Amino acid sequence: MTQKKQPKRAREVLDHFVRNPQAADTLEGVARWRLLRETVHRGVEETAEALEWLVAEGYLKETPTTYSKPIYSFNTEAIAQAERFLGRGESREEHTEQSEGRNEGA
Repeated sequence: MTQKKQPKRAREVLDHFVRNPQAADTLEGVARWRLLRETVHRGVEETAEALEWLVAEGYLKETPTTYSKPIYSFNTEAIAQAERFLGRGESREEHTEQSEGRNEGA
């Protein structure tokens, strides 16, 4: 054993090989799966934050389930606010109402 300082990713890499003792890969291959795992983990954390915020703001509904994690769905009552938030101008409902109003005057 060397007395070199332990690299910060050594445990993570060793854990992969312990869980997959038949694994064999190049430096690039190991880096690729490690980066993918890290990216997915970061993506899940950021998505969780986004979902929490969207539920709190009323854009999404969170439905608890008995045996699973919550299910998220769009709150259709928030369509106008969602369209504005997304920068799409008027919502489909507002557009339809304005179109119908123009047709009545014609």
